[in-house]
This record gives sequence, structure tokens and C-alpha cells, in this order.
Amino acid sequence: MKRHIQPILLALAFASFASAAALAEDLPVKAKPASSGQPFFLLIDDRLTFSYIPKATDPGVFSRNPDGSLNSTTAMQVYSFTHFDIWQYGTNFLNISMFKSDHNDPASPCTNAGVVVNPGTGVATPANCAGAISFTGQGRSTFGWNEIFNTKAFTVGPLRNISFEVGFDLSSTNYYRAAAAQAVSAGLQFQFDLPYKGYVNVAPLATWIYMAHMGFLQCGGGFAPPVPGVSCLPDGNRRYQPTWAIETNYYMDLGFLPESVRYFSVSGRAQLLGALGPENSPLPYNPLPLAAPANSMTKISLNSEPIRLTFDASKAMWGPKFSHYVDVWVAYRYWQNKYGLDHNVSKLCTISPGVSNNTCTESSIYSGISMKF
Repeated sequence: MKRHIQPILLALAFASFASAAALAEDLPVKAKPASSGQPFFLLIDDRLTFSYIPKATDPGVFSRNPDGSLNSTTAMQVYSFTHFDIWQYGTNFLNISMFKSDHNDPASPCTNAGVVVNPGTGVATPANCAGAISFTGQGRSTFGWNEIFNTKAFTVGPLRNISFEVGFDLSSTNYYRAAAAQAVSAGLQFQFDLPYKGYVNVAPLATWIYMAHMGFLQCGGGFAPPVPGVSCLPDGNRRYQPTWAIETNYYMDLGFLPESVRYFSVSGRAQLLGALGPENSPLPYNPLPLAAPANSMTKISLNSEPIRLTFDASKAMWGPKFSHYVDVWVAYRYWQNKYGLDHNVSKLCTISPGVSNNTCTESSIYSGISMKF
């Protein structure tokens, strides 16, 4: 699910699943029909998660080390609440996360580590700036065809079910660009079985980011020349046409391990998000990265957590009755063309034409702990 959308989505996060707490992948359950007498909800799973990402990135956010090299990474603490439920006709997933950055990604009015800039005067003065805080929200709901039509026709071989899927993504951050976004998605989800009661889901979706605010594009904000519709946006909101997305996630217990150490599982997720046209749409296309405002084309974004290894600590300590009440995990996170920004061309991603500032690609091992309540 992860951080603000700038101009495109965590899970979708995702971010997101992104981010940082893509916990739906960690739940070895699937929707199934409710028989007579069963409760409305077949399963409810609520969790709190703390995770730490030592080498996260944020496009355009970097500082210079004393030797002149770039410090392009930002350590982030992530606090998340996740809800997952199964009901008679499908599933619901909700993730709300707060990302607390270190000083390299400072809160407004700072513009980089240790510097405050007054947009009206352009004067920079030293400061001890607190790290920015971002809030993200992501929701997904599925409606199974087997459940809706009371049939098993959509269970064939490894295919478990086909579902309608709808969802939303929201984000906001308090750094100087005041980035915020809202998006909706809809499509299908195909559920497949994996060994050891595992699964893999594949969801082709249509996605519409109908609002993506960026403070430095707002007319009168002191960052863009005041020519509405040409060099600045009256409200600072970029607008895009719908695009496509493919979201996948999987989960599998490591059931081949000896019973005495059968406390581990693997999971993962990935999202491909299609290009949206110029990154500052509806401003005119301007491919020059050093121009103000530059407006290069967006690219396909890959936001992924290819693998997460989870240790079921509560099962190891207290037995199978308490399985997944406390999970400790480590994961690898990879995000290319972050938020759809071309890491080779976008002004936010480069310090000069063809010279990357390394902030639009993220590659990090991170870890966390999740507690069910």
C-alpha cells in the first residue's frame, strides 16, 4: 500500500500495499459461501503493525553529504492499522498508515535537510527540521462470482474463484510540496490455489486518479510563474485520465518444513500501474527537465514486495491456538519509476539532464512486527 501518491498510486500500495504493511497477503484465508446458521462475518482480522524502512526514497528529496555526494534515501517509521474480513459474498480490506520520515525528508516549511526557505523571498536560513509525516489509506472489496451465483462453476483446477473488485486510495503529507491524492479502482480478481493452503491473486483493474495536489504547481504559491493553465494550476490539482493496473499478491505456509519448526510463511505483492500522460497534467507537455515547470511524460510504475518471510512468533511461544497473533517479518521492497515519474527524465528525479538523483527508484530490505487484536 506506502507513501503519498505523486502523481500515481501504494496499494495500491499499496502500498503500499506500502506500503509498508501489506498484510492481506499474510492471511491464509479465502472467501467461501456461508452455510445456513453461520454468522454474517466468517472471519475478522484486525492488526497493528510497526515497520522500519531504512532506505526509502521520495522523488526530489535529497541532501548533500560533506564530501559533495548525494544522500538520496530517507529512513521511515511506519505505523499501520489493518482490517481484513470475509463475509458471505466476498472480502474487505482496509489499511491506514502513518509514515514518519527522518530529517532528510523534512516537514514544511523546510525544503531540504537543515534549510528553511521562504517562498515569498527565496531566503534560506538554517533550521533543525522535523521529518515529514504522511498518511495513506487503502481499501479493497471483492464480490465472488461463486458466492453471488451460488455455484462452483468458477472453480476449475487451480482456479479457486473469480471476483469483482473495487477499491480506493487516499494520501496526504505535510512537507513543502503538500502532496495529496485520491483514486478509485475497479476490475476483476482471479484467485488461484498454491500448495500448503496458499494462494495467489491476480487483479487487472481500471484506475482513475481524479485528484493529485502538488503545492509548487499552485498559482501564487511562490514556486511557479503565475500563468494559470500554462505554467501553474489555480488549485494545484493535477488531473489524469483513467489508466490500467495489475495487482498481484500471494501467500504460502512453508509446510514442507519439519513440524517442530513449522512457523514460517512467505508472501508478496506487486503492482504495475500504467502511464498517465504528462506528470503535471493538464499543464502543457514540456519535456525539458530544467524548465519551470518541467512536464515530462509518466512511465509504467512497478511497486513491489517480491518476498516477505514471516515468523509466527505467537505460535512458536504459545502453540497453534495462537497462530499469527504476533508475526515478525523481514521483506524486500522494490519500486521503479516511483509514482510514475520517469527516473531518467523527470525534473524531480534528476539533478541535470541524464544525471539521476536516485530518488525515483527504491530498493530496501525492511522489517516489522504485526499484532492481532
